[in-house]
Amino acid sequence: MIDHTGFNVSDYALSRAFYQKALAPLGYRICLELESSAGFGAQRGGSDDLGGDFWIGAGEPQAPRMHVAFHAANEEEVNEFYRAAIEAGGKDNGAPGERPHYHPGYYAAFVLDPDGHNIEAVYHGTAA
Repeated sequence: MIDHTGFNVSDYALSRAFYQKALAPLGYRICLELESSAGFGAQRGGSDDLGGDFWIGAGEPQAPRMHVAFHAANEEEVNEFYRAAIEAGGKDNGAPGERPHYHPGYYAAFVLDPDGHNIEAVYHGTAA
């Protein structure tokens, strides 16, 4: 099981604002902020790492860009994530919808963050 992960962003303030808005529908908030990095976590049950499980930090973005998928509790959370991420300046990389080629019940949306990282919200439905 992965405890936490993260990547570099070229404009910390811009990316911080993007992720605050985009991840809010999934229950994520900033758990810990250091000088030029922030840890986000979904505190759903109070068992998450106090520093957060997803980190961004100022630096040269990795190449190729990263793909990170966040768990959603239902299809509506996926839809809300997509709307919030687009409003926050993200670019469409796959509107909310079923992705049966992954598995039955796979419902997801994909957005490119300010650096081009592919950010996904996914609900696995009852098939998972």
